[in-house]
Amino acid sequence: MEKLVALCANRGFIFPSSEIYGGIAGFWDYGPLGTEMRNNVKAAWWQRMVRERDDVVGLDSSIIANPRTWVASGHVANFNDPMVDCRTCKRRFRADQIDADDRCAASRDGKHDLTEPRQFNLMLKTRIGAADDSAGDAYLRAETCQSIFLDFKRVMQSARMKPPFGIAQIGKAFRNEITPRNFIFRSREFEQMELEFFTPPAEAMDWFERFREIRMRWHHDVGIAPEKLRWHAHGPDELAHYAKAAYDVVFEFPFGWQELEGVHHRGDFDLRQHNEHSGKDQSYTDPESKDRYVPYVVETSVGVDRCLLALLCSAYHEDEVGGEKRVVLRLTPQVAPIKVAVLPLSKKLAEPAERIAADLRRRFAVDSDTSGAIGRRYRRQDEVGTPFCVTYDFESEQDQKATVRERDTTKQERIALSELPSYLSERVLGY
Repeated sequence: MEKLVALCANRGFIFPSSEIYGGIAGFWDYGPLGTEMRNNVKAAWWQRMVRERDDVVGLDSSIIANPRTWVASGHVANFNDPMVDCRTCKRRFRADQIDADDRCAASRDGKHDLTEPRQFNLMLKTRIGAADDSAGDAYLRAETCQSIFLDFKRVMQSARMKPPFGIAQIGKAFRNEITPRNFIFRSREFEQMELEFFTPPAEAMDWFERFREIRMRWHHDVGIAPEKLRWHAHGPDELAHYAKAAYDVVFEFPFGWQELEGVHHRGDFDLRQHNEHSGKDQSYTDPESKDRYVPYVVETSVGVDRCLLALLCSAYHEDEVGGEKRVVLRLTPQVAPIKVAVLPLSKKLAEPAERIAADLRRRFAVDSDTSGAIGRRYRRQDEVGTPFCVTYDFESEQDQKATVRERDTTKQERIALSELPSYLSERVLGY
């Protein structure tokens, strides 16, 4: 894990927010490569969950909603974690997440003197308007799904949909975590990719099982190691107050098996709650059968940041090439931040190589690198997960070909310059 965190910082994937002031716990910035990879993960999710389906539409809602939203959802009353303080070192902990080897720096025996657990609400408060009283209190959303429920009828009518159908959203959420930890796994600001699928009550369990299969297949396809993935079924003591059934996709991170995605059968809890608190009818009448019901909801929810961390953990490898050690990120072309690197063998060849790079940039993310020996440049690209390198050499002027090197096998193939776009597109884009 330490090697991965260092790689992310040094190569511009992820680093602490406001680092020059010492950072701020639970907040991270994504650099040039991290931004590309993050966008690729979101695009892969959106492609599979929205664009390839005719029964799902998208939404991009505001981060702040009417505060009554969070009363109706139960967050104001129930969105709590148990918190304790150490009387000696004054540190604060989530009561159920104190590490066995976490020692108190202020006590002789290293043991914490902990207070009794008390409930701590994870909602992040903010203020709206000029009033200096509670009337201006609001919350940064703790999850992206509630706005989907609020907009359910508006979207259904404007998009001319009817159950079963889904509304998808990718967006920021905020939780005032007591102890953010494990790099980007548990943060106070994060991004979610969520689908709320509205179904007739009788069809909900069938859709629940279908989406379990769909979601696991997606994780495999984007490059998360299958042997590090498994299902965790929520027992009766684990189920959320709104859930009729729930499974988590869990991943074996370096710090243990942890939740990556949740697939939940939410029943009609959410729409009924908003129906009651808003006074607006959230039921649906089938125009053919005339059946009237409040739709049930099947939810799939995965964090962009956790997904990205699982991809990096799956992709990180150390091996040897020609007797030399290298670090390589074996990312799929779909999520790799750079798809192709164009490397002129000499700076004298930079101009024709740049013409090749400019042409390829119209199709995907391309990097050009002229600094250092070619072997060193290959290693730099391996380290950030670039699937293919194109080397333009002195023979290229005569035979109008370039050498394409594949990252994982390091095999090289001579390809005609005229065929490079189609050759790489087929391997990077799949067509």
